[in-house]
Amino acid sequence: MLISNNNYPWPDGWGQKTSIMGIINLTPDSFSDGGDLGSIEKVLNQVNYFVSHGVDVIDLGAQSTKPGAIEIGAKNESKRLIPYLKEIRSEYPNILISIDTFNSEVAYEALSNGANWINDVTGGRRDEEILDVVSEFKCPFVITHSRGNSKSMNNLISYDDLFVDIIHSLESLTKKAISKNVSKDKIIWDPGIGFSKDTNQNLDILRNINFFKKFEFPLLIGASRKRFIGEILNEPNPKERDIGTLAISCLCSQQNIHLVRVHNVKINYQVLKVADQIFR
Repeated sequence: MLISNNNYPWPDGWGQKTSIMGIINLTPDSFSDGGDLGSIEKVLNQVNYFVSHGVDVIDLGAQSTKPGAIEIGAKNESKRLIPYLKEIRSEYPNILISIDTFNSEVAYEALSNGANWINDVTGGRRDEEILDVVSEFKCPFVITHSRGNSKSMNNLISYDDLFVDIIHSLESLTKKAISKNVSKDKIIWDPGIGFSKDTNQNLDILRNINFFKKFEFPLLIGASRKRFIGEILNEPNPKERDIGTLAISCLCSQQNIHLVRVHNVKINYQVLKVADQIFR
């Protein structure tokens, strides 16, 4: 059972298994499933499918963050997001809903309308007021390592030391959040697979995921269907990259990672059910 009250914001078994965050994109331009969910009926059917097949958290996004994505602005993002959020919350009062946004205005409206988490791919870099919103609602906050924005991030992949630079950024963003009264025990770290990183850098992060665990924040890994998997598999169609995604989910189970963010909930639930029995 999932609990929607923000005072109890974690899924059952948090930290005892690798939990699943299921991606619901309301965007027409997301890299994998843009435009697939263009009606309330389709979105509710997808949520129902996810809930029926083991999802722990729904991650709802109305602004694409893929490389090259056009930013639509907070007002348009809210206009796209909030009606769907209200319908989902009304239909499924007990599911945990995360909102994938970097805009404080959107975060405030979403949390006011039943959302439970904020998942900010900039970790508060783009709009520091989002930290005040998270603090006010006392909700979990995913801090992701990234550089630049959708237009520039693919040109920002040069690092003096990949791991040192990522940790320095995550620690700096975390200190800023805590200074704004975001609870330390509500912070989740995401090393930012695919954000301002090339294939080899993404693989280095996955090979050395224990490096991030020693900082004692829950970790989210969001590698599902991303381009580096396509490069490894020579698979240009993102929807044909689920097998590669499953390999990463198995690694996350083995390494006791708290959460994976995925498109195909059913098969990830199945593989993690077995992997968690083996490794955890």
